[in-house]
Amino acid sequence: MGIYGTLNYLTHMKKTVLFLNLLLISLLVSAKENKDLPLPTSAQLTWQDAELAVLISYDLHVFDGKKYSQPSNRITPIPDMNIFNPVEYDMDQWIRSVKGMGAKIAVLTATHETGFALYQSDVNPYCMKALKWKDGKGDLVRDFVESCRKYGIKPGIYLGIRWNSFLGVHDFMMPKDGSQFQKNRQAFYNSMCEGMTEELVSRYGDLAIIWYDGGAHGPELGGPDILPIVEKYQKNIVFYSNSQRADMRWGGTESGTVPYPCWGTFPYSNLQSKKNQVEIFKNDFQLLKTGDPDGPYYIPAMSDTPLRGYNGRHEWFWEPGDEAHIFPLERLMDMYEKSVGRNTTLIVGVTPDDRGLIPAPDSLRMAEFGSEIQKRFGTPLKYIAGKGRTHQIDFSVPSSISHMVIQEDIRSGERVRKYRIEGRVSGKWELLAAGTCIGHKRIEMIKTLKKVTSVRLKIEDSVGTPLIKMFAVY
Repeated sequence: MGIYGTLNYLTHMKKTVLFLNLLLISLLVSAKENKDLPLPTSAQLTWQDAELAVLISYDLHVFDGKKYSQPSNRITPIPDMNIFNPVEYDMDQWIRSVKGMGAKIAVLTATHETGFALYQSDVNPYCMKALKWKDGKGDLVRDFVESCRKYGIKPGIYLGIRWNSFLGVHDFMMPKDGSQFQKNRQAFYNSMCEGMTEELVSRYGDLAIIWYDGGAHGPELGGPDILPIVEKYQKNIVFYSNSQRADMRWGGTESGTVPYPCWGTFPYSNLQSKKNQVEIFKNDFQLLKTGDPDGPYYIPAMSDTPLRGYNGRHEWFWEPGDEAHIFPLERLMDMYEKSVGRNTTLIVGVTPDDRGLIPAPDSLRMAEFGSEIQKRFGTPLKYIAGKGRTHQIDFSVPSSISHMVIQEDIRSGERVRKYRIEGRVSGKWELLAAGTCIGHKRIEMIKTLKKVTSVRLKIEDSVGTPLIKMFAVY
């Protein structure tokens, strides 16, 4: 071949190897670009875009003048349902308070642990039909839905069928003794739960969410067959949840916060199968708290807390003389940053009192919370959006910044896996923040104000092309 032929051959081989390497890299990148990511439904997008929701908890024991005790209330029937007598009842006042907080979704406990139904049920005799109040014609669910629509709030329904102290149901089940009597009672209860579900999802128009606290089991676990009923009447709803379907997940605590990172994706399609729960319950619900960036199902977390959860109390229902336990504003803002700012929706539990009003201190704190969110996050200094790995904001003069907000366009899935934010301080780029998960929203706080001429977001790793809905500085 000769020396020149050998050199030409080697050069050709090097080019071939280089070409093959580039082709392999291209194929790997293409595979990563085209990897199917789990996508949110329209209802899930509405839920996450809401960012703030309110759970309104109301039940018979609001009127008993006693401190609420969950272990006791779950098993102790209320002797007289006619203690229900909110003489100043004003549903519009409830929803105006929700509006004042800036929440976009409100959820009402149609039933809770007593089993009492706050509407005109045809299948549950333990309901408002049996009251002396309003001559048995009251319907809080109807009033709630109408008021929500009046004030531009999306309504949701909480159906607490896991416990029913009136009928002796605990953790979905009648007391088990293997008798036909027990089997018949369980069949009756399951049928009643299915009937209540149909009433609630068919009578009141479109709902944002239906929430079965602790889940609703499923027929394969001996529970009611509710999912087909919900899907028949509600085509665009967040379903939470049973052993067949879950559209969101509990964030693992009732602190109003989640740890970081908190991915919207999850390894399992439901939260209640016994096999899945072995993993879900490990390490203090760690999987619920963090999610799984490689999970094939889109099931975002929510963060929840009662407004009256401060200073040693944790109250979802009103109690007399409990105003000292309303969270201070700064604690609520900290929750906001560690919930909404960590890719979850924050649910705040509020407590109408025995008069039928949200107490003035609670309503005021809700308004202060909404106002402070707008003050801190309502108007950015500057913001940009777009595709790609680098997004830069420039200022004409050095500007002081305290925090940044990043949002992905999650309609295309959670794509970002690693990022950093740098600020140009005194002519040099300085690291301001770094993280992994962005999802619907990531809030990055700066401990000390920084004077910058530029701020840039650099995506260091992603699945496919990053799609940034907003990068804003404040």
